[in-house]
Amino acid sequence: MRRFLAAFLMVLMALPLWAGARHTVLMDVLKIQELSGILHAEGVKFGATLNRDWLEGQGGPAWSQQVIRIYDPQRIAEGIRAGLEPALEGETLEAAITFFGSDLGSRIITLENAARRAMADPAVEEQAREQYAAREGSDDPRLVQINRMIDAGDLVNRNVTSALNSNYQFLRALVDGDIYVMSDAEILEDVQAEREDITADTANWLGAFLTLAYSPLSIEELTAYADFAQTPAGKSLNAGLFAGFDPLYEDISYALGRAMALNIAAEEL
Repeated sequence: MRRFLAAFLMVLMALPLWAGARHTVLMDVLKIQELSGILHAEGVKFGATLNRDWLEGQGGPAWSQQVIRIYDPQRIAEGIRAGLEPALEGETLEAAITFFGSDLGSRIITLENAARRAMADPAVEEQAREQYAAREGSDDPRLVQINRMIDAGDLVNRNVTSALNSNYQFLRALVDGDIYVMSDAEILEDVQAEREDITADTANWLGAFLTLAYSPLSIEELTAYADFAQTPAGKSLNAGLFAGFDPLYEDISYALGRAMALNIAAEEL
């Protein structure tokens, strides 16, 4: 009996380790470390924009280092994993690993990351947006599949909500840093005033990004991906990614706001 209990306890102790290993595999097939590097680069670029628009370009090396630390790639990867782990377990976890571990799944992630890098160039982004806008609303079979993915993941609404929450945290940090005097209700009102514009911009950006990313795929491959997006595994994966990204970017936005407040206060001394 004691031998049985000991063996049973060993199995129980091994389960979290095994689950953790499978989530590491998921992170690998999704190429999250590569994505984290891309998001880090985007963050550094955004930091330069904030320096120009808010600090009149006077942030200098101190501001740059603050932004680099805030957008730490390892922090980003850990935030994503924190959302994925509880969202995918058992069959959904294995189905996601199987799909993105396949040749098609791996190619899709490579294409998505390449498109994300490419759209960091304003000229590429503008061209992609224009090409998507010219086809939007048509019965283009590729757009039909892309729209299936957008609808399955509620991608427009989720991204808009994430953007609004991030904007709220940035403003709240400025208030906490004594740069603005606003009530919580006023911050919310200010943020919500942007919802319509952010929704329109998000819908256009998503369509442009996905159209650009998946342009090398055949219609059969694109349909297979849209089919996966509508499965329990596909929906759980999408939910897990947002569960990781949302709090991560709220924290990042607040940290940027506090860093901005400190820099503005230093300039005023």
